[in-house]
Amino acid sequence: MRPAGSKAPVPAYTGVGFVQGFSSMQPLNDRQNEIVALARLVGKVTVEDLSARFDVTPQTIRRDLNELCERRILSRTHGGAMISSSVENVSYEARRFIAAEAKRAIGAAAAALIPNKSSLFINIGTTTEEVAAALSAHENLLVITNNLNVAMNLYRHPTTEVIVAGGPVRRSDGAVIGPAAVELIRQFRVDTAVIGASALDDDGTLLDFDALEVNVSRAIIENARRVLLVCDRMKLERAAPVRIGHISQIDVFVTDRLESAALRQVCLAHHVQIIEAAPHLAAEPE
Repeated sequence: MRPAGSKAPVPAYTGVGFVQGFSSMQPLNDRQNEIVALARLVGKVTVEDLSARFDVTPQTIRRDLNELCERRILSRTHGGAMISSSVENVSYEARRFIAAEAKRAIGAAAAALIPNKSSLFINIGTTTEEVAAALSAHENLLVITNNLNVAMNLYRHPTTEVIVAGGPVRRSDGAVIGPAAVELIRQFRVDTAVIGASALDDDGTLLDFDALEVNVSRAIIENARRVLLVCDRMKLERAAPVRIGHISQIDVFVTDRLESAALRQVCLAHHVQIIEAAPHLAAEPE
């Protein structure tokens, strides 16, 4: 993401200025189109950065964001907004910048639950990659993954054995998906699975965008003795169309902070351990 105040041009939003179902509304103005294009490029935009970029007041930016959210183009987050889509994920590189500090805390907390001399699955995701990064001091691990980024992070460790699932590699994020990946995973029964999800519902439903990726995640859950779900609190602000499963299939839910009372009750009802890795992490200013 460019530093605050940078006025470098952003590719214009290629969508029409009217949103489906809102044809009576005025077209987006130039600043709003650029805000949407920037959100698509970097994943999340903040009031502070946009105010500096366009040299307008934070109140003006908030009005823009509120209108874009009313039109369901963006979804409001702490201090800003992100692309609102239940069928299309934000780009993988952009997701690395979203809740980055929270993801690092989650990764460290999850890694602390994994003992030496154990086997584990790690699936695709920017948060699961933080778990892999936090495993650098572990010894004698067997890691089976469909995430090329995880494999590249761990294969150099002298006492860690890495097995990569076979099949087509998704160019956008290095995920290995498809029937061959599922078949390899089913050949193992591991101690711990580390999985992420693109969205969480208050009722405990785990969701993602790609049916092929979901099939891999389901196989991982089914073939692990213990399952760790790693998701930051922003996943409760998102929607995705494909059901992975339910929180009741999870043993430990590692998040930065769980703000949903409904989801907390679901976890308690199903004896899911909740670990809040960064409960005091400051929220971004509105």
